[in-house]
Amino acid sequence: MLDLKIINGMSVKGEPIEIGIKDQKIVEVAPLVDGEALNVIDALNQYVSYGWIDSHVHCYEKMNLYYDFPDEIGVKKGVTTVIDAGSTGEDNIKDFYLLAKEAKTNVLALMNISKYGIIEQDELADLSKINEVKNKERIEELSDFIIGIKARMSKTVVGNNNVIPLEMAKTLQSQFDRLPLMVHIGSAPPKLEDVLSLLESGDIVTHCYNGKLNGILNEEGNVKEFVREAYQRGIVFNVGHGTDSFNFNVAKEAIKEGLLCHTISTDIYHRNRENGPVFDFTTTLEKMLAMGFSLEATIEMVTKNPANTFHLSSKGELAVGMDADITIFTLNEQEKKLTDSNGNELLIQKCIAPTKCVVSGNVYEIGDSYVDL
Repeated sequence: MLDLKIINGMSVKGEPIEIGIKDQKIVEVAPLVDGEALNVIDALNQYVSYGWIDSHVHCYEKMNLYYDFPDEIGVKKGVTTVIDAGSTGEDNIKDFYLLAKEAKTNVLALMNISKYGIIEQDELADLSKINEVKNKERIEELSDFIIGIKARMSKTVVGNNNVIPLEMAKTLQSQFDRLPLMVHIGSAPPKLEDVLSLLESGDIVTHCYNGKLNGILNEEGNVKEFVREAYQRGIVFNVGHGTDSFNFNVAKEAIKEGLLCHTISTDIYHRNRENGPVFDFTTTLEKMLAMGFSLEATIEMVTKNPANTFHLSSKGELAVGMDADITIFTLNEQEKKLTDSNGNELLIQKCIAPTKCVVSGNVYEIGDSYVDL
């Protein structure tokens, strides 16, 4: 007997889909799943996708600058897995790991190369806080939790160090097999060209559609040639919306020129969740739909693509043997005004609303009254 069966669902391609779950794994995916189940979810007139993965958040609740609570931005919003992007470093990530285990949402982390993570805005201005030996030891110790490393490359973070912290991050990365590196881009120095020149295929650039002078567009409003070259050689472009890092006009132009983001993420923490412009994961998804992406492409960028990017081999696809993480949602006709990080507004007519999610076979109802089923 199945532990859980999802019936009458619709895939993002609009095709009938049902899912059988047993022992925290997906055991059947078909237009019709036969057999009895201890619990049944009727997803009539709703979309069923693999569980959403937000690959850039900040959810270590003990921080002062950027923090949130995993379930506030996770299962309560239809997101089954969150990846904290460098909130903590080798000194405090173990405490984060112990806290994260208590969350209903799957929590994974990119470790900041700076000892304490983002306890100050300029965590990479003091190179003595970067200890390669201790960083390596911590990654090895928490290999089930630390799935990559993070380096923030903007002037307010690195001080006078330019790209030196990034070079140190690349040295650390080289000691591991397939360890993803996510790089935050912002104001110069370091110049974007210098940052991208150090990155290799599989490295991740977050805040790819920011509206800053040191961004991906030149003075004429077109994609810079060195950005196009980096994209073509396999650099992963991640949205990382954030308070100040997503611009509708930049995104539209980049997409028009074929520079399509690979993964969608929020860079959410409590302030931009409570006050905007991020608010929640679905709002960022709606913005990408408004930029012209299909529903199928959008969902792939929060399921299969991040799973591949971070080598999460048991996540990302509705397939037999995968972890039983599922998001159920609707796409409703509803007018809504969206705002980017620079105050530009956009009116949309279709809104995404998650209704339930499943994490490791456990079902969570989404709505005004969040409850475990």
